[in-house]
Amino acid sequence: MTSNPDHRRGLAGGFPAPRAGTVDARSARHAAARWARPTGRAAALAMMSTLLVACASAPASKAPPPASSVSTLAQAHVAMAPASASLVSGRLTLRAVPGGVRITGELGGLQRGGTHAIHIHEKGDCSAVDATSAGGHFNPQGQPHGRAGSGPHHGGDMDNLVADARGVAKVDVQALGVTLGGGAQDIVGRAVVVHAMADDYRSQPAGNAGARVACGVISAP
Repeated sequence: MTSNPDHRRGLAGGFPAPRAGTVDARSARHAAARWARPTGRAAALAMMSTLLVACASAPASKAPPPASSVSTLAQAHVAMAPASASLVSGRLTLRAVPGGVRITGELGGLQRGGTHAIHIHEKGDCSAVDATSAGGHFNPQGQPHGRAGSGPHHGGDMDNLVADARGVAKVDVQALGVTLGGGAQDIVGRAVVVHAMADDYRSQPAGNAGARVACGVISAP
C-alpha cells in the first residue's frame, strides 16, 4: 500500500500537509503563519525591554552641587555714605547667624517717618553718584525678587526700614541664604544699598523702591 501524502507531516509547526489547492491546505498555511507570528503581548514586552535597556544605558544627569551656606567669618562692617544727593549715612555691623547674616546699626538723614528698602547688591562699587555702579541685587540662586522668608527671593532681599520722626532708622534685618565668607553665597566685598522708597516685595526686579540714597561696601575686619 502506498503512503497517502495527506498523512505526511509538514515542517511548519507540525501541521499535516494537505493536498495543494484544497481548503485544508489554505487553512494550514494560515495556521502556520499565526503560529510563527509573535503575539501582541509578546511584541509589547519586547518593546518595553528595549526601552528599559535604553534608559539604563543613558548617562545619569549630574545635579548641581549645593551652594555653601556656612560662614567662615564671624562679622563684617559697612560704612554707609550718601548717594543721589541725599544726606543718608550711618554704620552697620553684619554678623553670621544660622541660615544667613544679621545686619544691625543706625542710619540717619532718611525721610522723617518714611519707609525705605535696604538690599545687598552684587558689586562692591559705590563710585557712581547715584550708586548704580553697585549693580543689581545679589542673587546667586537666580530667584525672582521677593521677601526674605516668604517664598522665592534674592539673596540680597531684606525687610524694609522705618525711620522715626527725626529721620533715623534703627536697623535690625536679616539676609537669608547668604554668608560672610564661604563660597558663592559670600557677601563680603559686595554693597549694601538703601533706597528712597519702600520695597513692595513684588515688582521685578527690585521692588519699585526708587532711587538709591545710600551705599556702602561690606568689609571684613
